[in-house]
Amino acid sequence: MKQFRLPSDDLEYDILAMLWEAGSRTVRELHDELCKRDGGLAYTTTAKVVDRLREKGLIDRRPLGGKAFVYRPRVAREEVEGARARKAVSRLFGVTPAPHAAVAALVEAVDAVDPKLLDELERLVIARRRSKDGT
Repeated sequence: MKQFRLPSDDLEYDILAMLWEAGSRTVRELHDELCKRDGGLAYTTTAKVVDRLREKGLIDRRPLGGKAFVYRPRVAREEVEGARARKAVSRLFGVTPAPHAAVAALVEAVDAVDPKLLDELERLVIARRRSKDGT
């Protein structure tokens, strides 16, 4: 398992998601795509965020020529999403003296996002219980 730190804000996550989708990009390409969504972003901000993602072990770079580099994800989306989910759940349940209300709220939130996800959640819970029971 690769060592990495999670993205700390939406911009870090957005850039990482762009790299997952594209496979690889230069800072210029990332910046241009971000500017289509939010035109007020400075190029230096994009470059700093890309550097932070690299420091966190989430992306790699290779020389493209001159001073330019091309960046690609180092960690699979599934690994990052799993780590983010574990962190969110531990935050939600770790400080709750009675986790039942938090579980109910989580189920309601999943249902609000996509009711079909409840079926998937149920399937995963059943599979997890079976694997723990050895059946």
